[in-house]
Order: sequence, then C-alpha cells, then structure tokens
Amino acid sequence: MTRTTRSRRRRRCSSQGSSSPGPSTARASPSSSPTFLFLYITILTVMGVSKSSSKCATVGIQGIAWSFGGMIFALVYCTAGISGGHINPAVTFGLFLARKLSLTRAIFYIVMQCLGAICGAGVVKGFQQGLYMGNGGGANVVAKGYTKGDGLGAEIVGTFILVYTVFSATDAKRNARDSHVPILAPLPIGFAVFLVHLATIPITGTGINPARSLGAAIIYNRDHAWNDHWIFWVGPFVGAALAAIYHQVIIRAIPFKSRS
Repeated sequence: MTRTTRSRRRRRCSSQGSSSPGPSTARASPSSSPTFLFLYITILTVMGVSKSSSKCATVGIQGIAWSFGGMIFALVYCTAGISGGHINPAVTFGLFLARKLSLTRAIFYIVMQCLGAICGAGVVKGFQQGLYMGNGGGANVVAKGYTKGDGLGAEIVGTFILVYTVFSATDAKRNARDSHVPILAPLPIGFAVFLVHLATIPITGTGINPARSLGAAIIYNRDHAWNDHWIFWVGPFVGAALAAIYHQVIIRAIPFKSRS
C-alpha cells in the first residue's frame, strides 16, 4: 500500500467519523455563548443608562449603540471561523433563505441563540435584580407616541439594513472587485448595528434580533414586555427575507468585472 493510498484512507475514515447530516454538538457552544455574552454586556449597559437621573453621568444612547455594535463586531470576529458568527436568528433566517444554511442547522442555531440570550439576561438579573426589574429589564417595547406600525416598520427596515450588510460583506462574489472583504466583514456588520441602534432606540429600543428580545422578555416577564413582542419577531424576519431576496435576485444578478 502506497503512502498516498494510506493518506487517502485516513482522511476518508476521519471524515466519516466526524461528519454527520445534522449540525455537530461542537458548534452548540459557539452559537449560544456569543449570544449569552452579547445580552450580558448590552443589557448591563442599558441598565447603567436607565438608573442614572443625569444624561451627563452615563454613556447615553450613543454608548448603548456602541455597546451593541461593538459586541457584534467582536463576537462575529471571534466566532466567524467556528460557527459562521451566528448571533442573530434574523441573520440566520436570511442566510437560510439564501441557501447558505440547511434547515436543520438554521433551526439548531436559532434555538441555541435563544437559549444563550435567556441565560445572558438571567445573569444580569441575578447580579442586579432590583435595578433590572425597576428599569424594564432591557425588554423591547414600542415607545409612547409611536404606533405598532411605526415599531414594525422600524424593525423591518433596521433588520433589512443589517442582513443586507451581512450579505454584502461576506459575499464571495465581491472578490471579483474587492479584496480582503471577508476578513473585514465584522467591521461593517458591527457598524451597521451601531447606526441602526442610533436611529431606532427611541422607537422600539431596537430589536432587530429576536433572540435578544426574547431573552429580555422572558427574564423580565411583565405584561407590557409581551404586549408588542410579536413585532420583534415578525419585523426582523420580514426584514431578513426582504434583504435575502434583494441580494440574491437583484444584486447577485449584476455582473462584476473579474480582477486581472
């Protein structure tokens, strides 16, 4: 038996022993842990802003937006090579519609993201229960002065921007005109999250991530946190679907000039 034949046999045996039709359990932690950390840091930031009577003494809305955008940047960068950087069910849904994920793996990621979010919000409540319950628990609600339609529209547009940015930043076809885009993908994605938060925090507190909204709502568990909760699932999923359709049907159809 030649060395090449033995090498091929070892690779084949290794592949058969390690792969399976469904998602591997090794990816469970990279799917839930980032969402856990995401909720922990961002809700703590929201609590810090909420408890202060003076805007000058806190980071304010800009700081909240930076915490969300910055955490997305860091977590996507750290987990992109392990689980694809899946932190948001809406993004996972959009990638599924674009046929970049199987249905089984998409459902698996979404479940793990929701579990991670619930745990993250639960740890914040465990550390600061009085502050957490007294300041809304970081739950998403439609602000006074805005209608449910306003909130739904904000979530759809905000998620569209996010998911479209994800597609654009990670599309291999862009290599025909741009270099190093996949390496820098977390940067525009995090910045998109930051900008969307600046625009929509006054309207809905910015959902655009159903797992984030679900985790905060379950741990806070007050009636007003559930009254408009459907908005933070329907809006992001509609926005993600529109972004997937726009990118796959329109943008992908545009011919790009190959690099020489």
